[in-house]
Amino acid sequence: MNINPNIFDKKSRATSRIAHDEVSASNKLAIEVKQMLPADIRNRPTVLVCIGTDRSTGDSLGPLVGTLLKEKSLSKLYVYGTLEDPIHAVNLAEKLDSIKKLHNNPFIIGVDACLGRVKSVGVIQIAKGPVKPGAGVNKDLPEVGDMHIAGIVNVSGFMEFMVLQNTRLSLVMKMAKTIANGIHEVTLMNHANWAAIDWSKEQTL
Repeated sequence: MNINPNIFDKKSRATSRIAHDEVSASNKLAIEVKQMLPADIRNRPTVLVCIGTDRSTGDSLGPLVGTLLKEKSLSKLYVYGTLEDPIHAVNLAEKLDSIKKLHNNPFIIGVDACLGRVKSVGVIQIAKGPVKPGAGVNKDLPEVGDMHIAGIVNVSGFMEFMVLQNTRLSLVMKMAKTIANGIHEVTLMNHANWAAIDWSKEQTL
């Protein structure tokens, strides 16, 4: 979980914001993600790193997205971080190291929950550059991703751990479905040109 994404420098990186419940939200997310993919994506494995834990409602966004995508048996995307095998503060550095050893020059998309302003709750932000897990709860963790998707699940500023624990699961689940459906849609776009998965590489670290 990271802090308010308004800290992103909009002059130095492309950023898009989509309300999870707006019309065609998943399709809009897919278009934004596709536009941020690098020109050489066909020659690089694409890896989705879903960060968070099922022990905290608000912080379960990442593992929910990972689980929903795993169930779709994608052919063009490696997915790490699920409800069964989460990637969180304790194992993040180890998991990232394993991913980079397993995949040659991967393009990594980080997915994480974050806290923000009241009016931004429910917004999904897509941006170039890494996500900063743990920033919202004062943890110093490795940055994740060549680009990232962050879902604003609740309000920042006071007792962040308690806020995450008391975040409504219904909101987190709706946001996770929007993100998962959008990413799935990208893999179905012929012009996305993602490299096919090498099934000889185990996706459980």
